[in-house]
Amino acid sequence: MKNKIVVVGGYGHVGATICKQLGERYPGQVYAAGRSAERAERLSRETGGKVKPLTLDIRNPAASDALNDAKLVIMCLDQTDTGFVRSCFRNGTHYIDVSANGAFLTQVERCGPEAEAHGATAVLSIGLAPGLTNLLALEASKLLEQVHEIDITIMLGLGDQHGEAAIAWTVDNLHASFEVIRNNRSVTVKSFTDGRVADFGADFGRKKAYRFPFSDQQTIARTLGVPTVSTRLCFDSALVTALAAGLRTSGAAGFLKADWVRQAAIAGIGKLHFGEERFAVKVDARGSKGKKDALAECFLQGIHQSEMTAKMAVSVADALCRITFPQGVYHIEQLFELSDMRKWLAKEAAVEIRLDGNLHSTV
Repeated sequence: MKNKIVVVGGYGHVGATICKQLGERYPGQVYAAGRSAERAERLSRETGGKVKPLTLDIRNPAASDALNDAKLVIMCLDQTDTGFVRSCFRNGTHYIDVSANGAFLTQVERCGPEAEAHGATAVLSIGLAPGLTNLLALEASKLLEQVHEIDITIMLGLGDQHGEAAIAWTVDNLHASFEVIRNNRSVTVKSFTDGRVADFGADFGRKKAYRFPFSDQQTIARTLGVPTVSTRLCFDSALVTALAAGLRTSGAAGFLKADWVRQAAIAGIGKLHFGEERFAVKVDARGSKGKKDALAECFLQGIHQSEMTAKMAVSVADALCRITFPQGVYHIEQLFELSDMRKWLAKEAAVEIRLDGNLHSTV
């Protein structure tokens, strides 16, 4: 009987939270997996044995042996190829991925027929962005008859606790070029360019944000059929946001490619704890309704971005363990809606949805 839930990277910043929460729901069935037996065992002791340790190196072909009794794998690490993912599918093991690497998630999408053939369901785009941003975009698009453009803006608080992997991903992408969909065509843009001002509402006001390679913008252009989609990032400190944009404009961000500069930047950012612990998301969907131009706006505010990512993963994992979903590879907005998250989300965040400036609903 396959009943194990294996959390790869389960003792990391997000993974440990996922393990602890799932361990309360499925005691003794959740495994914190990774290359460090010591860290996995330490987490197991912290949970009183509700979470079990598992030594696992996903780069080793023998890792697939650990999947024999696994009902579900939750991936909290970045990957460069789909070897381990395909091992999950061949074992009929369901799969959740919390990463935001659009290029890799596209590779996983192409494995859909293999997942379907072996009775596995994979859910991608799990977390805050991608994840909740996808569901907010879906919610906004449902309010319009036609959607011409979706703009997603994410504000992160510098006072929050961010895991090393999340910081490294942000640093690595400060100098990135990536593809977005504009007027149904793929175009190349650069991180921290093309700044736009977003209105986050009364608490945070208007902030300038810049392009950043969150995978939601590539995904929902396909899944929701939107001609133009963009995602931008800013911080609660306008000064830090402007500094990041300045590094990009001046070319200084290119120095982050040097390993010692990159490591110093990751360590330095990890020690910064000024600003707030709150985050905010704004989704603007522009289109038409009743032959008139229309604007649907979704506002979301919460605290502790990494915990929100963990809670999203736990919610989807719980659903996969209890409910039968279609086999294959899906992004979250293809299987879930914001209303599916309402029960727990109402305790963790404030969500407000407006149509043409008028309040439509709240969470």
